[in-house]
Amino acid sequence: MTDGTKAALTGAGIQVDEALERLMGSEALLERLLGKFLEDRNLAELTVALAEDRREDAFRAAHTLKGVCGNLSMTRLEALVSQMVELLRGEGELAAAQALLPEVTEACREVREAISGALS
Repeated sequence: MTDGTKAALTGAGIQVDEALERLMGSEALLERLLGKFLEDRNLAELTVALAEDRREDAFRAAHTLKGVCGNLSMTRLEALVSQMVELLRGEGELAAAQALLPEVTEACREVREAISGALS
């Protein structure tokens, strides 16, 4: 992985060195997992569940997305999704979680763009 690639990913909130440490230094595995993230449907499921006021489904999708972000050291996106998970936990604050969705969506778009550029 080039320094430019690392810089682009880091700029989007992905802590590349931390992710590599978690993956025993395997750049190939990190690149494969980042590619899989581009196919991840949890944000889409979260968006639909929030639009349809399905708090439990939204919680599940957000919790799964949070785990993926954590494993890939996507710190900015993980922090935003973590806020959403806490808002949806238990009986949850659905309206507050819905209000946070645009910020989560934008952070996810930035991460996806950086990954697409890095893997092309």
